[in-house]
Amino acid sequence: MKRAGIAFLFLVLLSCPGWAQQDPVFSQNMFNILTYNPGIAGTSGMICATAINRQQWLGFNGSPRTTIFNVSAPISPFRIKSGVGLVVESDNIGFDKDINLSLAYSYLLDLNIGKLGLGINLGMINKTIDPAWIIPSGDGFTQPDQDPLIPVTKESFVAFDAGLGAFLQGDKYYASLSVTHINRPKIKYTKGNTYVSRHYYLTAGYTLQLPNPSLELLPSVFVYSDGKVAQFNVTSLVRYNKKVWGGVSYRAGDAFIGIVGFELYNGIRIGYSYDFTLSDIRKNSTGSHEFMVNYCFNMNLGKSPMRYKSIRFL
Repeated sequence: MKRAGIAFLFLVLLSCPGWAQQDPVFSQNMFNILTYNPGIAGTSGMICATAINRQQWLGFNGSPRTTIFNVSAPISPFRIKSGVGLVVESDNIGFDKDINLSLAYSYLLDLNIGKLGLGINLGMINKTIDPAWIIPSGDGFTQPDQDPLIPVTKESFVAFDAGLGAFLQGDKYYASLSVTHINRPKIKYTKGNTYVSRHYYLTAGYTLQLPNPSLELLPSVFVYSDGKVAQFNVTSLVRYNKKVWGGVSYRAGDAFIGIVGFELYNGIRIGYSYDFTLSDIRKNSTGSHEFMVNYCFNMNLGKSPMRYKSIRFL
């Protein structure tokens, strides 16, 4: 009963506009850049698809559960180097069940320091609230139908959404700057309106060759803010033979994270992370799990770039 009460209070506060960031948080953000920055689309020169499932703060009823799928590819319409992408996101927390869908386009430039992608994404955000209030009767307790701000029945609203981003990819590093929900989508509920806040992202990473030629150090930083609250992640991974990696990450004031992953012989990469919660939520939660699958392949759909001639036709 105590856990249910704490969860209820937490979820109500989390749903209040301006109290907290509205975009979901991921621990393996280095594999999820397209979700918040359209500028990365096409920069790898390959078709890349990523799926991530995050189960946050297990132990709470209505705890955040998010699934992301994104795919991107390079294109050259009218010999203009570009990239396109698709992002599908399902985010459930408490009474909220949201679905976001967006298309991304990036214009690619080859610079002396690397490849620069300037991108825009356009799409829709569908926010659904399906409340199941349990409020004691009697004096001192306000019922939902008596409160001008609390919805009583299921409501759903679709709004236009847009974002911008720039992504720079070098031989040993990357840097990313972007903003989501740049138009601040307006959500119209029957008992009032709310806005989806703009979110700002800054991230960078570097590949450092260690004395052992089989080992690389991959440090990265991830900073994001809704204009009111800022948070950052610092991550350090060690990769062996470019096939196996593991390391730790720290999300300021929230969690200490362990990350592991490996690449199969067919090129599929699989990753897992576990969040050791540092805030008071840890008293009622068993932590957070995150699973990732990523696959990139060339535009030739697996055909060898080498051409061989038979000696019979020389």
